[in-house]
Amino acid sequence: MADRTDSLEDHLFMQLDLKTLPQNMAKIIHLYIHHLDENGYLNISVETAAKQAKVSTEEAQEGLEILQMLDPAGIGARSLQECLLIQISRDAKAPAIASEVIEHHFLEFADKKWKHIAKAINVPIQDIQKVSDYIQTLNPRPAAPFINDLPQYITPDLMVKYHNGELELYLVEHAVPRIGLNEDYTSMMSASQDEQVSQFLKEKVQEYRWIQKSIQSRKETLLKIGNILLEKQHDFFLYGKGQLKPLTMKEVSEMIDMHESTVSRAVREKYIQTPFGTFPLKSFFSNALPIHTETGEDSASSTQIKTAISDLIAKEDKKKPLSDQAIVNLLNQEGYAISRRTVAKYREQLNIPSSAKRKRYDD
Repeated sequence: MADRTDSLEDHLFMQLDLKTLPQNMAKIIHLYIHHLDENGYLNISVETAAKQAKVSTEEAQEGLEILQMLDPAGIGARSLQECLLIQISRDAKAPAIASEVIEHHFLEFADKKWKHIAKAINVPIQDIQKVSDYIQTLNPRPAAPFINDLPQYITPDLMVKYHNGELELYLVEHAVPRIGLNEDYTSMMSASQDEQVSQFLKEKVQEYRWIQKSIQSRKETLLKIGNILLEKQHDFFLYGKGQLKPLTMKEVSEMIDMHESTVSRAVREKYIQTPFGTFPLKSFFSNALPIHTETGEDSASSTQIKTAISDLIAKEDKKKPLSDQAIVNLLNQEGYAISRRTVAKYREQLNIPSSAKRKRYDD
């Protein structure tokens, strides 16, 4: 069962109940609270709110200031920049230059043009690095803890277990829909002499058998695909991520003598539970990229390449991060034939910033 949490509105109203506010002030703050988005940002202007609440602009501005003093820090901000500034202003441990950097050099800071900022405010670039480390501790979405979405649980369709030294594949039976005929109605209709009733029953029995056959066919197709994956991706099921080999749906369709579209439909929104976690079946399919080995040219999956890129970046010297070309050179040494453009594309898909934005300026 998911934990029940108070809503953001309840949390804010509870704080307001502890304050003695004039009627107009309470009215405008209540209006603001009803105009907070899921991140806790205010999506109505002071001027518009003043008109709707029928208060002066000055009162509306004062009401906003009171709202922004409530917890969680950053609530009622109208932009990410303002959200960060509110949190900085309420934190005695914030770096001395944090407010100045965020208020006057926000875009340059985000683009990591730190040398220009350091020169403009006459501080060492290491101080800008400290501001960046501090900003990472702030919450850009102050209302996030109050989002009361129920967790979505995944039920795997297939399961791979390591048993007696062998990998074994199982179909998770309760994941397959069950269907049956209502015996009471079937008996009652069978005894009827009415032709229309008999015809209706005949049609429904045929539909029932067709659905049963379809479900059985679905189970068999899923098991066939699962067994192919177990054979072709054996190393993954033994050792985990980074061991996926190139495998396309077309190849699998030829192995099980079915159309590629059938394979695509069969694996759509289906999951397999492994010793290393639960994964979408679609994640086991990827195109091949060339890799040069001592015995000749082989191939590697895009997943393998991405894992290799992630590993290289994780181990790099953050004061001298690897450029995309440097990553290409290192991958070439490992036998991967890959271009700088492909490295950049995979890096972006992994949500890893460029080398310039990964660089640290520590003392």
